[in-house]
Amino acid sequence: MSLSRFTSPWWLLFLLVVAALIVGYVIVQRSRQKNTLRFTNFALLEKVAPSRPGRWRHIPALAMVIALVFFTVALAGPTADTKVPRNRATVILVIDVSLSMQATDVQPTRLAAAQEAAKSFADGLTPGINLGLVAFAGTASVLVSPTTNRDATKAAIDNLKLSERTATGEAIFTSLQSIDTLSAVLGGGDQAPPARIVLLSDGKQTVPEGEDDPRGGFTAARQAKDKGVPISTISFGTTYGRVEIQGDRIPVPVDDASLKEIANLSGGSFFTASSLEELREVYSTLEEQIGFETTRGDASRPWLIAGVFFATAGLVLALVRRQRLP
Repeated sequence: MSLSRFTSPWWLLFLLVVAALIVGYVIVQRSRQKNTLRFTNFALLEKVAPSRPGRWRHIPALAMVIALVFFTVALAGPTADTKVPRNRATVILVIDVSLSMQATDVQPTRLAAAQEAAKSFADGLTPGINLGLVAFAGTASVLVSPTTNRDATKAAIDNLKLSERTATGEAIFTSLQSIDTLSAVLGGGDQAPPARIVLLSDGKQTVPEGEDDPRGGFTAARQAKDKGVPISTISFGTTYGRVEIQGDRIPVPVDDASLKEIANLSGGSFFTASSLEELREVYSTLEEQIGFETTRGDASRPWLIAGVFFATAGLVLALVRRQRLP
């Protein structure tokens, strides 16, 4: 623990007083021994006091010194990082529902696995977070506006339907609009509530053709960056996924590169998952990142408890062994 983590580090100077008490105690003990030997000899001492006090007699004093150390640290105001649940934040969960999500490389299908994991994610978020749901294929739709009602979100997840094409940029723009709408409604602060987009997809954008087009994924990611909304992208599926469309088996490999770039451009994080278990792990990580914020707070209570414990132990031992305080 560094000095910068104390609110009043100058109280630590009292440790010099504690050190002086230790030195004084040692000097007093040695002077007592010298005075005893000055007026007697070992033979007489063995007859008069055959059982001399052992080293255990110093334990009460030692306990009191340790208690003083703990109390001194507590007075210095130690601080520590603490995880605090977020109560004013917005998360938009974005799920790809293009036809490639019916691939069975993830059992039972990519979409079914994504639905199950998404509902667990909704349940795992801290209650105060507003969670919204956006589904996208050739277009993007807000299925649930950001709300703390998890049942509405989970019901919408259960009813996701597949459609053609993949408009990743539209999904991000739609999510940003939903976030802006909620911020305008909430108001009540100089800054908008913190927000994040969690985007799950398995394929490359097909509408429009280029990610840098005005409505493309990279353009949308840059706008998210400007608005301070990081995008956590999840590339879900495998490189060998296939779907059957009108009798043809079409390869639908995941596209890690574009999703990773979207995360980088927006200041977010990129994840990959090729199974339901891996997707659950990703969502669990995101729950920790999104659901809690780290704040620095007072950490003197453990030091005070330890100080009281050692002070009490020292007093009890002194009274039991010597019938008086040390």
